Amino acid sequence: MKKKKPACRGRKKYLAGKRILPAPISKDTDIVTLIDNLDAYNGGRLRAACHLLRDKYSREEVTVGLSLAGALTPAGLGPSAVIPLMNHGFVDWITATGANMYHDLHFAFNLPMHRGSHLVDDADLRAKGVTPRG
Repeated sequence: MKKKKPACRGRKKYLAGKRILPAPISKDTDIVTLIDNLDAYNGGRLRAACHLLRDKYSREEVTVGLSLAGALTPAGLGPSAVIPLMNHGFVDWITATGANMYHDLHFAFNLPMHRGSHLVDDADLRAKGVTPRG
């Protein structure tokens, strides 16, 4: 007969959280239910961020600053996400890196941007006139 291992001390505190038993997503699943059932890892962080926005940032007396860094504008996040957030009163002020400002001007002046690949050679892009000379 095998001996049962004794439970580790303090184990219960780590196993006290809500049990993860997600319901299948259906055509009747609303966004609140979907977000509230994101329980683990990055899904849990997304749920926490949504609750933070709902509970803290949506108050009248809150000023929200948005800091943009990385290739957000070339990915189209300005017109698709940042501007709508501003128009709906979720963002009061923005600070951004120069790269975002540079690429944002492409949209403002209706200059084309195209989907590319990270596998191309930067020197070849420059030689073919795809990227400007510095």
